[in-house]
Amino acid sequence: LYNAISIRYALPVGGENIAAYIGAPRLVIADGSERFDTVKEGEVVDESPEPGEVIWRDDQGVTCRRWNWRQGVRTRLDASARQMWFILESLPAMPLIALQQASDDLISGLEQMMPGAQISATLIDAPAI
Repeated sequence: LYNAISIRYALPVGGENIAAYIGAPRLVIADGSERFDTVKEGEVVDESPEPGEVIWRDDQGVTCRRWNWRQGVRTRLDASARQMWFILESLPAMPLIALQQASDDLISGLEQMMPGAQISATLIDAPAI
């Protein structure tokens, strides 16, 4: 569902098992030394992001690379996940109304897939530079 929303609205959308996080998630610029677990040729391997790359991370390492395009193994969603966190990332060129519509579509789909789920949404605005 969240990949379909990503394609429909042409924006990075990530889905994470928030219960697998160690500490708080944060969006940072990589220094290149961070650990990122991924799958390559069917095997779990460790990589490092490029210095200067935008990453999501927690206290243990990288959870997503290239904004939300490359998912890590440790925090990915699977059938056992019960606490999910979805991140919809937009740049200033995307109208806020389009971001809100993407969020509404995701929430509507989640409600259909998981009746009774407790869902909340928060808009986090970028700090002024």
